[in-house]
Amino acid sequence: MTVRSQSPPLGMRDAARAVAEPYADFDDFYAANVGPITAQIRAYVGDLSEAEDLVADAFVKALARWKTISAYDNPATWVRRVAWNLATNRLRRGAVLRRLLQRQRPAHVQGPQPDRIDLGQALAGLNERHRKAVILHYLADMTAVEIAEQEGVAAATVRSWLTRGRAALAERLSIDAFEEQQ
Repeated sequence: MTVRSQSPPLGMRDAARAVAEPYADFDDFYAANVGPITAQIRAYVGDLSEAEDLVADAFVKALARWKTISAYDNPATWVRRVAWNLATNRLRRGAVLRRLLQRQRPAHVQGPQPDRIDLGQALAGLNERHRKAVILHYLADMTAVEIAEQEGVAAATVRSWLTRGRAALAERLSIDAFEEQQ
């Protein structure tokens, strides 16, 4: 009895190669964008492992639709938007859970003094739109126009969010306007 090695027929190899080709550029796209998007989402949610999970979910959704998304001008914007939406949903669920737990056992804890508040806590205290604008502007290096395009609002609205976000951060972090200008 002779044993022959079984290799797929040439037609099957070509078919497998054809299936893999549309996804060939996804690896490069992922490598170039996973770090910056994870950093932005981490700043938004305040937890690295949670941010990594959210970004991974966003990239999985992108891979499933890669043929369409790869044709976009900036596919990273789509992935970032999906990750932000996932993060927002998770934060909302967390807020509901925290309110439920607070009703279950009231706890009166004095908050940290202004000199002890770090940037993550200060960001968490901002209005969602202001926080998002500040993170995208300073961590993603996006202009007000780019943020406006992503969010579907006017650039003036984004500039207003940035101004209010900076003012709220300055107040929370006890930063004097004089120190900021130097």
